[in-house]
Amino acid sequence: MMKIFFISFFAIIQSYFVALQALCQVSFESSNLPIIKINTLGFQIPDEPKIKAAMQIIDNGSGIRNSVNDSAYNYNGYIGIERRGSSSQGFPKNNYGFETWTESGSDTAVSLLGLPEEVDWVLHGPYSDKSLIRNVLSYKLSNEMGRYASRTVFCELILNETYWGLYVLMEKVKRDKNRIDIANLDPDENAGDSLTGGYIVKLDKYDGVNSGLGWPSPYRPVNFSNPDQVIYFQYEYPKNDEITQTQMKYIKDYITAFESALSGSSYNDPVVGYQNYADVSSMIDYAIINEIPRNIDGYRLSTFIYKDKDSKGGKLMFGPIWDLNLGYGNADYCNGEMTSGWAYRFNDVCNQDWWQVPFWWYKLMRDHLFRSQMLERWTALRQDALKTERIMNYIDSVAIVLEEAAQRNFIRWPVLGTYIWPNSFVGYSYAEEINFLKSWLGQRLDWLDSNMEIV
Repeated sequence: MMKIFFISFFAIIQSYFVALQALCQVSFESSNLPIIKINTLGFQIPDEPKIKAAMQIIDNGSGIRNSVNDSAYNYNGYIGIERRGSSSQGFPKNNYGFETWTESGSDTAVSLLGLPEEVDWVLHGPYSDKSLIRNVLSYKLSNEMGRYASRTVFCELILNETYWGLYVLMEKVKRDKNRIDIANLDPDENAGDSLTGGYIVKLDKYDGVNSGLGWPSPYRPVNFSNPDQVIYFQYEYPKNDEITQTQMKYIKDYITAFESALSGSSYNDPVVGYQNYADVSSMIDYAIINEIPRNIDGYRLSTFIYKDKDSKGGKLMFGPIWDLNLGYGNADYCNGEMTSGWAYRFNDVCNQDWWQVPFWWYKLMRDHLFRSQMLERWTALRQDALKTERIMNYIDSVAIVLEEAAQRNFIRWPVLGTYIWPNSFVGYSYAEEINFLKSWLGQRLDWLDSNMEIV
């Protein structure tokens, strides 16, 4: 783990020197994509807390070019903005989280670029992912599988009158009728059916909404190498200033019961086993959408689990997926570059990494019923949503739309032909990056076709 850290640190420092080459202004007058202009009113954007800024969005509609000088806005108002991400904060091209605010700084829900109205948003700036589309592709596939993932819109960003590159406007993962549609759990709901639902928990690094507030699993990861390595659940919703002790205990006890059932000898019993606590179909789809890109962070980081009230089904649901930009062969460690092998077996090759995959997936893949249902689901999806030709056509169509903006992006951030941690492939043109993505994905889908039954 220490070796990986030093390699990562060196690579990130190196990327800063690459970015220094791009200090000259990019000539930018108009775009076939929406244009977002943010003015931070003279302040630097911190990791936290959010600072007040002004934002304008120019979007003249499908097929109509957008000019930086246009004065008809999709949005013209205030936001609260901060940097977001963990290791990605070491890159000069940052990711941002923002809330739409009134002039006085109060939250105000709005619709941005046709997405359902809300307050919380993300501006994702692909940097080490030089295809620019790995996250968008993953979310697209998940939604076509019938599992909600963040809706996305490509755009170009001007930050404080400086061209900042190609970005993706995304929905932040949160409880909302148009996102994770579960009950709103208030602090006074501490008994009965009301107590049983309205929870989101996650497995992730210790930053985000509740900054590590949670509990360690009593069950150790498979093949752990350090006695201090644990699986740690974090409360994501309700937030830490709203969730009560009773609510924290309820969801902790429920997930522990799920783990206990899965670890026991009767784990696959339909009455007392894991199926009594978790929605099996959501687990299967979650596994599939992480295995397609062989997501190096899959199952162990950016992993969300939610639960609605018992009266509304009440079982643990896995998802939505988040942050798959190191998938599709874009990682040169822990076998992330390989088109063969299972992502869920991460602990087999990287058991010194602090963040490990829970034992659940190793156990589930030995369950005959789970395996047969996963194969059946995979076979059906490969005839439709996950058909190779359909996916490749989508990648091609997006690459064509992004061609103009990609050229500007790589002038601003000249990373083509340069190793940026943790690239396993370094292309010298945008076309080479897209071709690598397609080639890698084609081989991966073929391997999954041949091995889905042997898990």
